[in-house]
Parts: sequence; C-alpha cells; structure tokens
Amino acid sequence: MSVHSAQFCSQWRSIMTRVALNVLTVIILLLSRCCDANRKLLVFLIDGFRYDYMDDLQNLAGFREIVENGVKVDYLTPDFPSLSYPNYYSLMTGRHCEVHQMTGNYMWDKDTMKEFLIGTNPDSRLPMWWDGSEPLWVTMQKLGKRVYMYYWPGCEVTILGVQPAFCEEYVYNPSEKNLIDSMESALNMLKSDKADMAGIYYEKIDVEGHHFGPHSPEIQRAIRSLDQAFQTLNQKIKEKNMRDDINVVLFSDHGMTDLKWMEKVIELDNYIDMKYIIKMMDRGPVVSLWPKQDKFEEIYQNLSTVDNMNVYKKQEIPDRFHYKNGRFVSTLTLVAEPGWFITENKAKLPFWKNGTEEAEGWQHGWHGYDNEFMDMRGFFLAQGPDFKTNFRAGPIRTVDVYNVLCKTLGIEPLPNNGSWSRVECMMRSSAGAVRAALIYSCLLPLLLLTL
Repeated sequence: MSVHSAQFCSQWRSIMTRVALNVLTVIILLLSRCCDANRKLLVFLIDGFRYDYMDDLQNLAGFREIVENGVKVDYLTPDFPSLSYPNYYSLMTGRHCEVHQMTGNYMWDKDTMKEFLIGTNPDSRLPMWWDGSEPLWVTMQKLGKRVYMYYWPGCEVTILGVQPAFCEEYVYNPSEKNLIDSMESALNMLKSDKADMAGIYYEKIDVEGHHFGPHSPEIQRAIRSLDQAFQTLNQKIKEKNMRDDINVVLFSDHGMTDLKWMEKVIELDNYIDMKYIIKMMDRGPVVSLWPKQDKFEEIYQNLSTVDNMNVYKKQEIPDRFHYKNGRFVSTLTLVAEPGWFITENKAKLPFWKNGTEEAEGWQHGWHGYDNEFMDMRGFFLAQGPDFKTNFRAGPIRTVDVYNVLCKTLGIEPLPNNGSWSRVECMMRSSAGAVRAALIYSCLLPLLLLTL
C-alpha cells in the first residue's frame, strides 16, 4: 500500500469513527428521552391520613408493598393552617399559603363581600380564590399534556383560564367503589396515552377521623379498607405491565388529633360582645375575626386574656406560619392550643344523640392547629422507576412535594417555596442518563473493534 493510500485509509477511519460515535450518541439520547417521555404519573391525595396511621405495616399488605418497592418519608409537615384547602394548593403549587392565597377552608373578601365556604357555594369558584398561583395540572395542560382528575377539589374550577382534560367533580366523601373505579379508569387512561398525569382524591379517612377520632375502631377499619384498595392498585399495575412506566405518589394534606369535645371548648361570647364583630369565619382551631374598627383594641385585649388560645393582629402572626401576608387573612386570627375548639357559643353547634338521647359532640377529631404540632403531620409514599426502592427518607414539607411531581413529569417547576435538597435523596439518578451511559459503555468497545 502506498503512503498516500495509508494516509487516506487512516483519515477515512478517523472520520467514520467520529461519525459513528456521533450517530450512536444521538440514538442513545433519543431512545432514553423517548422512554422517559412515556413515563406517566398517578397521584393520590388521601385527606386526613396521619403520618403514623400505617405504623402497623405487617397488617397492611398494600401499603407494605409500596414501601418495600419505593420511598417512605418519616412524616410530611403541612402548611399553616393545617386545613384541607390551603394544603391542597400548597401540594400542587409548592408555595406557602400567603403566596398562593388559599389561606383557609372558609374565607371572606372584605372588598367584594364574597365568601369561600369550603368549596361548596357558587362563589367558591370565583377566580380570585384560585388565581393566586398556578397549580400543576394547569401547567401540564398549558404544556399540551393531559391531566385526568377524580373527585379532586377544585378540578372543576377554571384557573388562570384553564381546566384539566377531564374532571370527575368532587362529591362529599367519595365511596370505596368510587376509589376503585377511579383507579381503574386512571390506569387505563395513562396506559392508552390519553392522560399524562392522573390525580385521585379520597376523603373517607378524614371523615372517620373527624367523627370518631384518630384512635377509634372506625378509623382502623377505614385504613384497612384503603389498604385493600391499594392491594388492588398494585395488582392492576402488574397486570397491565406498567411497573416500569408509571410513578405512583401518595400523600395527605394533614393529620388529625383527639378533640375532648365537652371539656375543651372556648366560647367567644363569654369574652366579647359578638355584635361588634363584622365577620367571623370558621370555627375550631383557627378562627378569623374582623372587629369593628372602634372596638378593635378592646376586643383584642379581651381575647388576649383567654386561656388555651393565642390571638394575633395580622402583622403579629409568626413569620414561620407563612400566613400573615395572605390577601384574605383577617385583622384578628385566633389559634387554639391542640385539642381545644373555638366557637361563638357551644349551644349553636350540632350534636349527636348517642342512643340515650344524651347529647354528645358531633366530632371527636380535628385538625388545623399549629402545623408543627406532631399530630398534624401527614404521610408521603412513592414508587416507580424514578424512585429508589425500600428507601426511608427524612421529614419533608408540603411545599416540597411539588418539586418531586415536576421531576417525575420531566417539566420545569415554577418558582416555589419547596426545598429540592430535602427530596432529591429519594430520587434515582436521571433514568435516561443512566440508561444512556450503560448502553454507551457496552456498545463503544464493540464499535471500536469493528473500525
């Protein structure tokens, strides 16, 4: 072979090697991105499920399988107030209540005189309550993704001009059949690429915790029933060959504590004249008051003497609550000590008859207290290809969950109050990057040998 021919062959081999390596890299990246892009997300919001309700995993096979196949955090600290609607929105926006503006189950706007009554009245759908931040399902729809939501409070509302692709509108206390049917439908929609994300809301744990208390036989039965549903979920995921294609994330909005009904009630009309209150919203652990201006200081001073309750002027609310800058926060906020209940007058509250016609409290469990109170803690579980297996993570906060959901969906999170450092330990390395590196390392020596 001549010198010129040898040089030509060497140059040609060098060019072809570079071309082959570039083509291989592009193919691997496309394959890995394609595989990750097909990954779907199924989210469960289990209202009122306290962090320790699943401590007895030996008798909860459904929960146990998820824990063994995925991630369990020690506990999930809710936003203040530890009530449902504020935390529904913190979970889906990653923002504190004073940022997204959903600051209570019951809210009042003094400028328009409109009320938000735990989502039940027509005015609860007004944009002013919801447009303070963009929830994940709205972001997904704006990106051209499809979200199916089942009984999720607020999915029926037009938020920032957007609704999810499908919404099975909230009904009070969805049944176990509703839960099973929604799981089957969600998995089918995800499997068939009609949905990219599905969210399912289940309320029974919260309802039973309120009615009977967090340590009652009724709450134990409700937990076992929910566990049966998750056994069904695990089986269906296997039957549909979706284990490598779907991430499942489960969490609650808050916990629950015992309410000593007849012993621990704070009746406001024992301390102030209610005719000087322009508006009172909610009852229980957190109550919002708007006193008449000329009586404001008098009412504040009188309420400041009440035991087992803190009263805050708006700007004196502790910064750690991330609450006081909310648009709908009242001029006075009352916060009860754990286990205490604030109301105008106990005689105005409903009671149950216990069979002997003796009245007893209609609720034996409650939430909404200081979010750092242990019983207010919720739970978080996750399983799927983006999560480590049999991994126990430290405590996280409600605002952290949003970043986890965005990561599994492969979308850029909007600015939020969550901490990625608290949650990244539970995630596998980028599945696509790992897959690409493995393929590259295996094929590169073979490629070089052929050149």
